[in-house]
Amino acid sequence: MSKLITVFGATGNQGGSVIEAILADPELSKEFKIRGITRDTTKKTAQDLAKKGVEVATANLDSVDSLTAALKGSHTVFLVTNYWETMNPDVEYSQGKNVADVSKAVGVSHLIFSSLHHVKEQTNGRLANVPHFDSKANVEKYIRASGVGCSFILPGYYMSNFTQMLTRAADGSYRLFYPVGNEAKFPLFDAAQDTGLFVKVALKHAGQLKNKQVLAAAKYYTPQEIVDIFSKVTGKKAVFTKVSPEQYKASLPPAIATEYLENQLFVENPGYYLGESLEPTLKLVDSQPTTWEEFVKKNVSAWE
Repeated sequence: MSKLITVFGATGNQGGSVIEAILADPELSKEFKIRGITRDTTKKTAQDLAKKGVEVATANLDSVDSLTAALKGSHTVFLVTNYWETMNPDVEYSQGKNVADVSKAVGVSHLIFSSLHHVKEQTNGRLANVPHFDSKANVEKYIRASGVGCSFILPGYYMSNFTQMLTRAADGSYRLFYPVGNEAKFPLFDAAQDTGLFVKVALKHAGQLKNKQVLAAAKYYTPQEIVDIFSKVTGKKAVFTKVSPEQYKASLPPAIATEYLENQLFVENPGYYLGESLEPTLKLVDSQPTTWEEFVKKNVSAWE
């Protein structure tokens, strides 16, 4: 009899990718039935999932009763939380805690959480303003302490960010501005395409990866490599320019300027993944994740 996996964010980048990956996998599609959690089960993306045999359901992350109904019977849960919805780390933490508590109560065997490193702790307070990382790290700590079987996917730096960050100049060339030098290494990741690829690692190697982190990225790239590959693929000139922290903040909306600045500084030192190699994870994937070159080729119209 198939086990039930409940996937949050079923119509979003991460959850949607997880569902598609399981459906397409000959082994996992037999092992698991899928329950996809989304806010609106009537929208087209949700209905399309239902047509593929996914049980589509709603749940309120702020309600233990709602989550109890949504997680009932689940063997495995994939949880992604959305800090940017409220920009309140306390809300994100509470939602993650609720899912962990309910998972424990209803007997979930494996909770896979989309997590990140704790920037403030890893920099000894030097970078204290990156709550969208820190609140996820705090949820991870709570899950680890809860006693639920768990593993953690740490999504890399979204390739899709560059559709906004590589900006077109008046002469038709493109510019990438960062407050870091070319020694910074960005672990790039195509979330919509590859989240499922890395979650499959957590599913297929659950025993080996119990309480472990899966680093979800294709490769480390320097800013110069990012613009060089972009130029090679598109034929458009692209330049990387290091700017001062003040210049970088001035280019952003005040509400997020400090957070985004410190996020980039974290990539430079101590590193997005604290300098860890991607190889242990990449050895376990079924297929190679999307490279930056492949992403640019596939999405070249985004820069036109």
